[in-house]
Amino acid sequence: MIPPSPRRVPHTITQLERVRQDDYAWMKDENWQKVLRDPSLLRTDIAEALREENSYTEHCLANVAPERAALLQELIGRIPPAEDSVPWPDGTWLYFSRFAKDAQHPVYLRRPRSGGEDQVLLDVEALAKSHAYFALAGVRHSDDHRVFVYAADTQGSEVYRLHSIDTTTGDTFAPPVESAAGSFVISPDSAWLFWIYRDDHGRPSRVYRRPLAGGEDVLVFDEPDSGFFLSLSVTASRQWILIERGDHDTNETLLIPASDPTQPPRIASPLKRGERYTLTHWNDRFIILTNAEGAVDFQFMQAPDQSPSRENWTPFLAHEPGRFLLGAAACRGYLAWAERVNGNIEIHVVSESAAGDRAGNDTDQGDIRTKVRTIGMKEPAFDLTLLGFLEYDDSILRYIYESPTTPAHWYDLDMRTGEQSLKKIREIPSGHDPSLYETHRLFAIASDGAEVPVTVLKRRDTPCDGTAPLLLYGYGSYGISMESGFSTSVFSLVDRGWVYAVAHIRGGSEKGWNWFLEGRGKHKPNSFTDFVACAHHLVGQGYGQAGRIVAHGGSAGGLLMGAVANLAPELFAGIAAQVPFVDVLNTMSDDTLPLTPPEWPEWGNPLEDRDAYDLIASYSPYDNIRPVAYPPVLAMGGLSDPRVTYWEPAKWIAKLREVATGGPFLCRINMDAGHGGSSGRFKRLEEVAYVYGFALWAMARRPLPDQTP
Repeated sequence: MIPPSPRRVPHTITQLERVRQDDYAWMKDENWQKVLRDPSLLRTDIAEALREENSYTEHCLANVAPERAALLQELIGRIPPAEDSVPWPDGTWLYFSRFAKDAQHPVYLRRPRSGGEDQVLLDVEALAKSHAYFALAGVRHSDDHRVFVYAADTQGSEVYRLHSIDTTTGDTFAPPVESAAGSFVISPDSAWLFWIYRDDHGRPSRVYRRPLAGGEDVLVFDEPDSGFFLSLSVTASRQWILIERGDHDTNETLLIPASDPTQPPRIASPLKRGERYTLTHWNDRFIILTNAEGAVDFQFMQAPDQSPSRENWTPFLAHEPGRFLLGAAACRGYLAWAERVNGNIEIHVVSESAAGDRAGNDTDQGDIRTKVRTIGMKEPAFDLTLLGFLEYDDSILRYIYESPTTPAHWYDLDMRTGEQSLKKIREIPSGHDPSLYETHRLFAIASDGAEVPVTVLKRRDTPCDGTAPLLLYGYGSYGISMESGFSTSVFSLVDRGWVYAVAHIRGGSEKGWNWFLEGRGKHKPNSFTDFVACAHHLVGQGYGQAGRIVAHGGSAGGLLMGAVANLAPELFAGIAAQVPFVDVLNTMSDDTLPLTPPEWPEWGNPLEDRDAYDLIASYSPYDNIRPVAYPPVLAMGGLSDPRVTYWEPAKWIAKLREVATGGPFLCRINMDAGHGGSSGRFKRLEEVAYVYGFALWAMARRPLPDQTP
């Protein structure tokens, strides 16, 4: 089958006295905002081009279809056909979710804490049957337990409709809220619903309040900065409603007292460019996680809850380089927090009596450090997730432990008695023996001498002599850390003799916040060269062989895939890029797109800054394709994706075919989904199987020297 050859329409862009050519700009529908909300409105010629790409991709990968089907069955076999979450107590009820046998979506339920029958609150499986795509952003119940609210997205564009249900009757409680973001709260007095409006550009731009029972919307806050995100939350103490506004560099929190939720919000502490702070309410004070005063890996401050502005901040836990503070959770008697040390997570807990008063007495770092209880594991790579205290007036802390070889374990720890109980172990129905596998933490030396962590998972019987196929995953943006957790999916490759590795490159925060700062903005190229250094190090250690590595990444990790394809195509047997952010210069130059203004702190603003333009132009994958041999590339996108729009992967693949040799270059657009791919716990595994099927197909094209294709 001849690969598609999308037409080229000459299109010249002049910007900051620089000129570039974009002959595939026509793939961006001029009515893209409407397409996000209703994909059926996509222009006919674009829809035909995308369908042609999908057909070609299916044709090229046809011979691996049986293997892909086998992979999918393996992936499904590791997911319990029926499963309950660990119940979370609230007052007289236990709230939890359940997947019925073979269901794609959960049912939300509750049961009396004293015992009794389960009550269905929301059957998502039933709701989803009439939609090609159905996803929830969150569910909440009112403090009086009478109302259950959920945010539903039926097209993948992350524009939600908020629905409310009367828990006593199961009937609709109030008219739905339209054009909402997924973040919302119910006031602790159970009287008001606070929600965020998404404008025509898909941005969360205003906070509204309406009576929970329905009624007129009242504007609470109108965001003046198009580059800021908005989110809503309620403190665990149930005393404050929080509006957080900010970007990747700067944020500010507005407070509304839960005792009077109709009060106008007041600023906790005015924003200061380049500084971030997050509030955790603890009795009569706020514990403030902040990078103020040069605390790159963050510190904890404290302030009275009635006057939490910066001038009233006093030390609680000092900044300590190499100990990256992640977040805190509180109950009346204890404060817990998570911190990353040497790439792994530790959880620390201190009692209120040991913490001292909010004036700073008895709260120097040495004193706090000697009074905490620490939760950690003795493994080279693992992950702990701090879920929080079950109830504010109790002392039970819940957390999850897992590692690349160990499925998730849910633990409850009673801080008063020290008693720990195992509540659940992630079931692997098809079986899992941790003793068959081993995990290693390596350190690759980057081009500037930085030590880049690499986590490796393999079977113990897989040889480490360069003969094993290798899949190398990476992300490296926004300070998001790729944790060393358990993935049921990767064993489909590992059990076939593959080595699976994660490159913890700069741009993430695996080694602290400075690790992020060294991989963003003008330092962004470090992310790409770090990944290449990790590939070379793995080859040098016998975990793979140059030319027999499949690289995998998604979203900003898709940018990584495009950049390393341009930098070192000879290293890879294949490159799988899901929802890849590859048209960076054009996207960062279009301030009408949902995420462009908020993303300028991360990448730079090429509309106003010549240096930012030149830097982005130097690495933007779409703009730097070379006329050399590239490995096969699979680019996967979603038609209603508001984060990485469908035309980015489509344009990238078209230009690869035009400029590069090698390949083939494949594009697959999910016509019924957005950024997260298909909805449904089994349905989404089809895309995982697709990537792994591509990896097997690509590796088969690169046999070892003593093998024949």
